[in-house]
Amino acid sequence: MSISSKLDQIHSQARQNRWLWYFSIFCRFALALGFIPSGLTKIIGERFASGLSANHPMGHYLEALHDTSYYYTFIGIAQLGAAILLLIPRTVVLGAMLYLPIILNICILSFAVRFDGSIVTSPLMVLANLYILLWNYDRVKFILPFKKFSEPVLLGKPEKYSNKFPFLFFTGVAATFGAVILFFIYGHEVMPRNSQSECQKQFIGTENETAGLNFCECIHTEGRSLNECLEVYEGAKK
Repeated sequence: MSISSKLDQIHSQARQNRWLWYFSIFCRFALALGFIPSGLTKIIGERFASGLSANHPMGHYLEALHDTSYYYTFIGIAQLGAAILLLIPRTVVLGAMLYLPIILNICILSFAVRFDGSIVTSPLMVLANLYILLWNYDRVKFILPFKKFSEPVLLGKPEKYSNKFPFLFFTGVAATFGAVILFFIYGHEVMPRNSQSECQKQFIGTENETAGLNFCECIHTEGRSLNECLEVYEGAKK
């Protein structure tokens, strides 16, 4: 059996499971709700995460992005458009394909600047977006680099759904969620946090308290880059 035929078989079986169908709907609405507020904020011209100091690494980025005039508005329109397309059954695939590069960029940015606000949610949103694309594999498979495909057949709603609960799948979902949380907690030795007081709390009572407090001051008071402040911390810690 070819790879494409095997994937067709797996996809067809998955599409007949009621719980996986419910999960696809949940992902669509959760992703849409994730982009509607941020998209509208940009369209009306307000700075996103306005409570975040401009000295924070993400604050530097958002401040500069806000000053890009209609490019900032364009991003908001793209986010709102992707969210609306996800909510309409006939345009789900188009919405997911538009959504993916935007949320992937946010995810990488969040990791790069260690931003608490989206370092957990953005990778989960990327995975939810990929799930939607996989759920609609019968529509998107033709862009994959396979030499042969079966006859193009769009899968509709099955006559009767299987009510068997996919324990293995949802165990994997829970494990993935847990892994993202654990990475947020233990993935980085230091985090800039969203304010100087929150930043300082992670160092109080530790052996590198002085170095850590200097790191927080470097970020939130002096407004230097994350890499510069990390170098200061690494040079001063015990």
